[in-house]
Amino acid sequence: MSGEFPRAGFWRRFASLIYDSLVVISLSMLTAILYFAIIQGLVAIGLLVQPKELDPAAFIDGSTLLYGLRSALFVGVNIVFFAYFWTKSGQTIGMRAWRLKVQTLDGKLITWPQAIIRSVTALLGIGNLIVLVDFKNKRALQDYLSRTEVVALTKEENKRIYRSLD
Repeated sequence: MSGEFPRAGFWRRFASLIYDSLVVISLSMLTAILYFAIIQGLVAIGLLVQPKELDPAAFIDGSTLLYGLRSALFVGVNIVFFAYFWTKSGQTIGMRAWRLKVQTLDGKLITWPQAIIRSVTALLGIGNLIVLVDFKNKRALQDYLSRTEVVALTKEENKRIYRSLD
């Protein structure tokens, strides 16, 4: 641990995850709208053939390829969202609100590979449950697997990070 700030407990992590979930849901909705628009565009120009009895959602759900692409797109958007914010400032929008920061064990910003590992191994937030029993280290599954930690910042440090993004 860097020692400068204490590691964050479960409840602050959970509250931050709730905030970030709202943003991720919004991004997923936007992604779905764009994906449907692209599919309908491909149908309109004749590159895809949609049966007349199927609406666009049923058409996508009935096609293994289109359904798989949509699912991969949703996962990719979510990973990119978290990885971008974690590598840029160490904070997502929810983490900023709850004064949390993800960092390497020596206090530096995490790398893209660490961020991707962290995103995938968080298991939709379930990995944070380990913090409830890891009293000594206060690290989640994704922290251990990506060699990172989440620390609770002071108000001043949180403001400093936010101002440095300009």
